[in-house]
Amino acid sequence: MFTGIITGLGRIVHVQALGADATHGKRLVIETPPSYLDDVQLGDSIALNGACMTATSFDTTTNRFTIDISAESLDKTAGLSEPGRVNLEKALRAHDRLGGHIVSGHVDGLGVVTHFAPVGESWELRVAAPKSIASYLAYKGSITVNGVSLTVNRVSDSSEGCEFSINLIPHTLTHTTLGELKVGHKVNLEVDLIARYVARMLGKTEVPPG
Repeated sequence: MFTGIITGLGRIVHVQALGADATHGKRLVIETPPSYLDDVQLGDSIALNGACMTATSFDTTTNRFTIDISAESLDKTAGLSEPGRVNLEKALRAHDRLGGHIVSGHVDGLGVVTHFAPVGESWELRVAAPKSIASYLAYKGSITVNGVSLTVNRVSDSSEGCEFSINLIPHTLTHTTLGELKVGHKVNLEVDLIARYVARMLGKTEVPPG
């Protein structure tokens, strides 16, 4: 489990194909900030852009660790198939503060950035979400975008799904990769876990994948 509070900015520095065709996954080498891996053990869970992955090896002297990601996971996520910066969060410990909201690290769907512009000292980010998860988004509810726990400020429904708006403060732009987003970029979305259970109890049959 995670909280959606990013604990470090990493960089995918190497991508190795694990096979010759599209059914094979990839091995990623991720570089982390100094000392980030000091308390990491082999097999620990680390979220990359909101997707929970398993550390298959790590080296504290080079500040790098590796993960193996399946073809299925690559197909269902964004930002993990090529070198570039990623948001990092280590798994929640029982005594940690729950600063964001309960996050499982399972991506429910891909959103598309439709608007990203400054508003005063902050930035407004709008994302189009697919129909499969649109009903789980609500005003003042929680949403995870590329692993970052955020609050929904507005939701506009459409036949294709919905567009939701969030406000990003300068701190979030500085300490995550969200400041690098542009219109048209795909982002990983995870809906609020509580919303899943509420929908189930109300008899909703369609649930987001993951």
